[in-house]
Amino acid sequence: MISRLLLPIGYLLATVAIVTAAVSPDAVSATAQIKTSPMTGQKANTDPRYLGADLPLLPMGVDRAIRPLIVMRATYEFAARHPEVMKYVPCFCGCGSRGHKDNHDCFVTARNSTDKVIGWDTHALGCEICVDVAYQAWQMFNTGAKVTAIRDAIEKKYADRQSGHTNTPLPPKGRGLSHGH
Repeated sequence: MISRLLLPIGYLLATVAIVTAAVSPDAVSATAQIKTSPMTGQKANTDPRYLGADLPLLPMGVDRAIRPLIVMRATYEFAARHPEVMKYVPCFCGCGSRGHKDNHDCFVTARNSTDKVIGWDTHALGCEICVDVAYQAWQMFNTGAKVTAIRDAIEKKYADRQSGHTNTPLPPKGRGLSHGH
């Protein structure tokens, strides 16, 4: 009889101990340390499509895209926040036939009058070349490379794919545009 009474009490005590540990200050603190955006340092929403309050949600399927989610988020955010770089970076997948003028267009379809992104292009979700070009530009930019150096490196890497090259303008001479502009 006593063992029948002790068993439920034991389960109750074990449950209370587990719940207490789960909501301990350490667990709450760890949960609160949500990953931040690599571009802004802003705390991310738990939605994988969320980049920041100033940007629309990424396209549906970004979490199942051609490259890992972390790469897709970085490239979409880079295209959104740095058109002054991406407008001078060509793409090599042949997307010029879709009306793309540069690698920026593989990610962003529309901006408003204040240059805020209001629409995403889904082409990059399934195109390794678009994402790889943007990711290389993002990496180089984050090391302080100027737009001219970024473009030169990408042109060299994709020299064998010139038939798919977008008709992208060259960066203005003398400006070079680096991380600090």
